[in-house]
Amino acid sequence: MPKQRSLPGESPARAESSKSARTRERILDAAAKVLNRNGYVGTRLSDIAELAHVQAPALYYYFASREDLIEEVVTLGMARALTHVSESLDALPPETSKLERICVAVGAHLEVVLRLSDYASAAIRNGPQLPPELRRRQLAEQRTYGEVWRRLFEEADAAGELHPELDLRAARMIVLGGLNWATEWWDPSRGSLPSVIHTAQLLARHGLARNTAPDTPTRVSCT
Repeated sequence: MPKQRSLPGESPARAESSKSARTRERILDAAAKVLNRNGYVGTRLSDIAELAHVQAPALYYYFASREDLIEEVVTLGMARALTHVSESLDALPPETSKLERICVAVGAHLEVVLRLSDYASAAIRNGPQLPPELRRRQLAEQRTYGEVWRRLFEEADAAGELHPELDLRAARMIVLGGLNWATEWWDPSRGSLPSVIHTAQLLARHGLARNTAPDTPTRVSCT
């Protein structure tokens, strides 16, 4: 096998470091795909190695254990979800209503877990399957992401844009729970992502909004 050649002006040590970083990223990408497809219990190092085009023992050069590899995938997944939603919100004009900001976050969350990132989808789908210590650390990352949503709901409520009878925490958890569950049922062959996002935003917009119609009851009994 020919020896790895350095780029012009690049030291052999730097070239090797760059190659190592690319291999590590390839392993992480493969782990995210396998974890997303097979779940925590079904994720095998041999499958990850095959997809990453490395020998299985080589994985231990980059990660001390299977759990360390999975933890990094899950941590990166939550970070990518946070980044995408935060950047989508930051791009909005200042005059955007608080309720519309929630709807934008709804769309951004679905984008990242259903299309943009195997990492984010794997983190969302596999959290409850993780062993206790790994789950505890994953929940810490999840709480950071949850803070973004808590502020969105509190700001919309303070602006008088949400229905006054809403339990804010329950509403937030129901919205997020519904969005996360989309990773289990969405099939691109049976409905486009823009259609799913539009539907989710309609449900959020009209389900959370203050009811301004004077002749509509403020409470409907479900019993």
